Amino acid sequence: MRSLTGIVALAAYTATIPAANWLIGNAGTVCVPQGPCLIPVAPGLMAPSGVLMVGLALVLRDLVQHQLGKGWAVAAILFGALLSGLLAPGPLVVASATAFLLSELADFAVYAPLQRRRLMLAVALSGVAGAVVDSGVFLWLAFGDLSFIAGQVVGKLWMTAAAMPVIAMARPLFAREAAQ
Repeated sequence: MRSLTGIVALAAYTATIPAANWLIGNAGTVCVPQGPCLIPVAPGLMAPSGVLMVGLALVLRDLVQHQLGKGWAVAAILFGALLSGLLAPGPLVVASATAFLLSELADFAVYAPLQRRRLMLAVALSGVAGAVVDSGVFLWLAFGDLSFIAGQVVGKLWMTAAAMPVIAMARPLFAREAAQ
């Protein structure tokens, strides 16, 4: 039987994809004409609003892998890339799907070897890897401009940082589920 936590993480992971695509074009403190809607992520740093959901997706993908295994994680990445491409606004389809696929694979590559021995370090470092790859690829392909990269990375890392205490508190639950 699959872990309930893993199934919930998989459903939440899938939900972050349409949420990120909707946010980038519809919610922010400033919406740039022919560009993304922006939010402040640190003093003097703005980022497209979808960064929050992308940052959360990176952590949720780690949880899917931790609870359901690598096969489910890879399937979730591929489905997520397809869903991202289907739901992204027309000009952002290639950027969204490509950035999603490459960033999630980078997250996977960093997380996989670390997860068993150092879960919290695995989540933190894979979040950094995924945030940097997603930010660079998305901004370059979508807008041909990396001027929001610092804000993009910071915004995604805020979500990783916010998730860390939750993961730390849930570790005993993960251990009990694995033992059953």
